[in-house]
Amino acid sequence: MPEVGVLLAALHEARRRTLNWASKISDLDAVSVGQHSAATLLYHVAAIELDWLYAEVRQEHFPAEASEWFPLDVRDSEGRLSVVTGETAERHLARLSWVRGLLDDTYSRMTLEEFRRIRVLEAYDVTPEWVLMHLSLHEAHHEGQLAALDASD
Repeated sequence: MPEVGVLLAALHEARRRTLNWASKISDLDAVSVGQHSAATLLYHVAAIELDWLYAEVRQEHFPAEASEWFPLDVRDSEGRLSVVTGETAERHLARLSWVRGLLDDTYSRMTLEEFRRIRVLEAYDVTPEWVLMHLSLHEAHHEGQLAALDASD
């Protein structure tokens, strides 16, 4: 379905750029003043993608494996991104890939009607179509943060 394909392509392009910048950072755990580490950002990108996929699009509980991939809440008790350290680059890449596989599988099975069906939630209404646009912008934002980390590396 072309409508889905165009937005998935944009999301995949954002991921390509994210991975490109992340590959240039020698220490994913390094923290610069006033910035998050690359490890924290990669964890956050994957966690938010999973959350939007399950809470808004699928409207289901997370799969059982999610706790293995996400042992930390995405935010700490003060609302800041949880600091992620001590994981290999391969682990971060595998987590991103696992979540993206779930998203791709979900959207590949979706009809155009389902793609545009409004999900009425407590705080807002959303469609799977809008979720793809939002996730593309979200990842592009954090890709910019990774680029800034590369510049300071």
